[in-house]
Amino acid sequence: MEESISMEIVNPHAAGVDIGSRTHWVAVGQSEPDVREFGVFNQDLFALADWLDERNIRTVAMESTGTYWQNLYTVLVARGFHVILCNGKFTKNIKGKKSDVMDCQWIQKLHTLGLLSGSFLPDGQTEQLRTYCRHRSNLLHAAASTSKKMQKYLRLLNFRLDVVVKDICGLTCLLIIRAICEGEKNPQKLASLRHGNCRRSEEEIACALQSNERKDYLFALGQELETYDHLQLKIGQCDKEIAKMLEDIIGSD
Repeated sequence: MEESISMEIVNPHAAGVDIGSRTHWVAVGQSEPDVREFGVFNQDLFALADWLDERNIRTVAMESTGTYWQNLYTVLVARGFHVILCNGKFTKNIKGKKSDVMDCQWIQKLHTLGLLSGSFLPDGQTEQLRTYCRHRSNLLHAAASTSKKMQKYLRLLNFRLDVVVKDICGLTCLLIIRAICEGEKNPQKLASLRHGNCRRSEEEIACALQSNERKDYLFALGQELETYDHLQLKIGQCDKEIAKMLEDIIGSD
């Protein structure tokens, strides 16, 4: 006869939460009354925390994909609960779950037995800094995509700046593109806008600026330039916020 092995309860006041995009299932035990479903609005998250308080819960294990866990995590930590975020692949790989047991109950059971380890969660300041940096990276990708579109319309207009100037978003190119979008057509006048550090002569640049003057391409080029300028403004604003955050983090050490 196979001998059963009883496991020690490590976290006697534990809850398990199965985080969803529209609802959160919460278990504080293994019986039916120990399970409740909550919504995702602020009042629902506060009600969830109140219920955990009423059931004398001290520690909570959450399983989630994406970023759906973040708002509930913030509420629970602010209310004094010890919260861990666990990987769903890990909980599903532990054998022993019965088919009629809900995921939140399985998470609660594993957490009660001390079988779950939490993922790394940065502190509040670090999380904010990551948000700013991630957003800045997205803006940089968008700006790079916009610069490629500007280069495309320049080629269609037969402005072959890409042949004579290395960086389409360098000082020389941007000065010339702005003048083009403002209506300047004269190749010599456009070439005279070259920056002093540009290796190409005005004559070489002027040869690349013989346009077909297509109005639709000029319009599209102007639109992309406006988008590029807007993105650069947003990137600058992100840089300021990142600088402030770094000052706060360094100052708090």
